[in-house]
Amino acid sequence: MKVSKQLLVGLWASGKAAAFFIMPCSKPVVVERADPIVNPGALSGHVHTIMGGNGFDFSMTYEQARAATCSTCKVTADLSNYWTPTLYYQGQDGKFTSVSQSGGMLAYYLFRQDAKDPEYSKGLIAYPKGFRMLAGDPKLRSYNNTLEQRAISYVCLGNSGPATSELPNRNCPNGLRLQIIFPACWDGVNLDSPDHKSHMAYPDRLDNGKCPTTHPKRFITLFYEVIFSVNDFKDKWYGDKQPFVLSNGDPTGYGLHGDFVNGWDVNVLQAAITQCTDNGGSIEKCPVFQFFDDETRRNCQVPIKVDEQVQGQFDKLPGCNSIQRGPGNAVAESGCGATTQISAPKWGYKDVTSTLKYKYLGCGRDPAGQTRTLQGAKTSGDSMTVDTCIKYCDGKGFQYAGLEYAKECWCGNSVADDRKPKKGLWGACDMPCGGSKTEMCGGWAAMSLYQKCNGTCTNAELM
Repeated sequence: MKVSKQLLVGLWASGKAAAFFIMPCSKPVVVERADPIVNPGALSGHVHTIMGGNGFDFSMTYEQARAATCSTCKVTADLSNYWTPTLYYQGQDGKFTSVSQSGGMLAYYLFRQDAKDPEYSKGLIAYPKGFRMLAGDPKLRSYNNTLEQRAISYVCLGNSGPATSELPNRNCPNGLRLQIIFPACWDGVNLDSPDHKSHMAYPDRLDNGKCPTTHPKRFITLFYEVIFSVNDFKDKWYGDKQPFVLSNGDPTGYGLHGDFVNGWDVNVLQAAITQCTDNGGSIEKCPVFQFFDDETRRNCQVPIKVDEQVQGQFDKLPGCNSIQRGPGNAVAESGCGATTQISAPKWGYKDVTSTLKYKYLGCGRDPAGQTRTLQGAKTSGDSMTVDTCIKYCDGKGFQYAGLEYAKECWCGNSVADDRKPKKGLWGACDMPCGGSKTEMCGGWAAMSLYQKCNGTCTNAELM
């Protein structure tokens, strides 16, 4: 994902090239109806695309966030979570199809102050332990010229035209970019508030200007960019209105919102404020940061805990979210038959400890272009299942069975240490088996590994 030219222009227009850094998050850590800020301990009303640490859960404390073993975002000191609504396409038949998210997220950390800030001399401060906030209002279905509403915008990439406050009524060849500016002025007391906003305020010029005296302390300005691949539907437009809706049943786009739960090592973030001085946003030029490698970020996931379909095609949006076009605020709905229960985690493997006496080891590596992780027998087929593969390998006398690319089965008697699953990393074994969509058969360069039991037969603890 490229740096926003609009953002850079805004920096220059502010009168000084203030330092900033860009936090790249490579992909979602999970996509489901969860929001521990607004709906702690329960299902969210709508689906969110969630980035960041694998400490994410339906209820979470700062300590839980910091206990994450990985993140889809780059800096090891940042185990925060960042999320927005998911985008769907609504067809002429009324059915909904999930729109692929492209390139993860860019979270900009902008070092902006104003000499008229009430506590200007104290400088910018890091988010404290336990801090969380929300920007935007999911109920909105019309535009009002408030700072909060001006903080929400859309950019149609590959198609000329300015940013819009609503979902643009034109195709975006290079993707639709959702943009959210968070408030930067803090009351200095509350880590959260009943509406998850009142403890924060915007400067008087949105992302520049001075903080109000009610919110005298100044944080870094946080800014999200998330891109969805709307060009996949370029030949499926109909009528005179754009066909996309946010997961909260919003076809206007005015109800876009973003959430942030702090998982930073506070001392590292505070050090970054003084030592990350690059005015081009390069995170690699910040001397206080260390980084997760690309493979760790790619393999970092949280198991799904909601028994409902959120990807693919379906008759109605997940949760109770009928399309509400406004212009009045959307009204919360219930009683539509959508699940309200948090389920047991879906770990993405089949338990065959009792039936076949094999245990799941986790998702191992099988890098493309290198020696295969399992070098014994091999079979493949469009009807592949976990049972099929294990029975094949067991019948040939092998100790290990591995599934990959949805339909491949590999056998062997050993797994090199650098190919074994890593504890704390769920891995990228996310391709449904060709013969059973409820089972996972590895992924791209990722292998679902099972081992024959000798004695006690227990699946690996993945997290």
